[in-house]
Amino acid sequence: MALIAQKYGGTSVGNPDRIKSVAARVAGHRAKGDQIVVVVSAMSGVTDSLIKIAKEIMPLPSEREMDMLLATGEQTTIALTAMALHAIDVPAVSLTGAQAGIVTDGVHTKAKIRNITPKEVHKLLDAGNVVIVAGFQGQTPEGVITTLGRGGSDLTAIALAAALKADLCQIYTDVDGVYTADPRLVPSARKLPEISYDEMLELAGLGAKVMQSRSVEFAKKFGVIFEVRSSLNDNPGTLVKEETAHMESVVIRGVSLDKNQAKITLAHVPDKPGVAARIFKAIGDSAINVDMIVQTASHGTSGATDISFTLDKPDVLKARHVLDKIKGEVGFKEIIADEQIGKLSIVGVGMRSHTGVAAKMFEALAQAGVNIHMISTSEIKISVVIDLAQGEPATKAVHAAFLD
Repeated sequence: MALIAQKYGGTSVGNPDRIKSVAARVAGHRAKGDQIVVVVSAMSGVTDSLIKIAKEIMPLPSEREMDMLLATGEQTTIALTAMALHAIDVPAVSLTGAQAGIVTDGVHTKAKIRNITPKEVHKLLDAGNVVIVAGFQGQTPEGVITTLGRGGSDLTAIALAAALKADLCQIYTDVDGVYTADPRLVPSARKLPEISYDEMLELAGLGAKVMQSRSVEFAKKFGVIFEVRSSLNDNPGTLVKEETAHMESVVIRGVSLDKNQAKITLAHVPDKPGVAARIFKAIGDSAINVDMIVQTASHGTSGATDISFTLDKPDVLKARHVLDKIKGEVGFKEIIADEQIGKLSIVGVGMRSHTGVAAKMFEALAQAGVNIHMISTSEIKISVVIDLAQGEPATKAVHAAFLD
């Protein structure tokens, strides 16, 4: 008998028929004698609808109340999934994240899991139930509901698999696995049979929608091997695991385009020690994640410079609000926000042992007529900021250069 943790994304539970299909799949595993813990997301489109309603009431709602609101999406799905299992005579119990023992810090909308005490989950499993847990949510030690950020159901599943010492963790989504690029953008993209934690972590952090980056980080830290596969068929998926020697023979594992990025430029910033620290401390204190940062040379004898940085689009309004508060203190002249950008990245552990990768990427972009605004690199990644309108042709050009 195995203990299996399964996660089903929003598309997989997007309507009553899909929920019934999930129930049938779960019942099949349970019929083999396995214990099953199911983590579900909100039904496809529900979270976006709730956010839209909230912003119609207030442009910048309280993050505490947003957590209260958004947590209801997953709670709807766990109840419906339990009902679908009951309908086919499978005993099942639904639990909120808090009831499943998931304790987080107090950072609303982007909470981090502090610990999991899955006593109730074990108790229900031992009584013969399928346990269905609401993804994306937990509670603080004081009992306040929190959410884990976009894609947080992945993190819930991985963390529960680690806490329960599950034999297998499966992440079910609407794609067959991890591809060399988004097949909707690049028809020639291929499914990967396996990928390393580091490569998956980079792709997840760079806009690949298959997995949330923090969940991959958690899996690597606790050694949770997991499989990304489709809930719509029985095809084998992609195994995400520790890096092996033969993985370095492939220079580039995948290409990713993140359309959810924005760029903020602070114009005429005083070029003196401590200014950048003050700016990014204010941003960091507001729980806004910054990715690329570029500072230009000083403007002649004026002693001023421009600082540009990228962040997630949903954080732009919040960032402007924070920066407006310190504008007079810091002394910059203008805040310029650009939401029409994309971040194009290539990832591969093979980059550690191969030269000329950046030059090949830049040449492919040049031949496609794509201008580069910003560049960022790591040991296994190169990212560039480009115009969003050029994102798709740029992705195809880079994929063709390395992977076709």
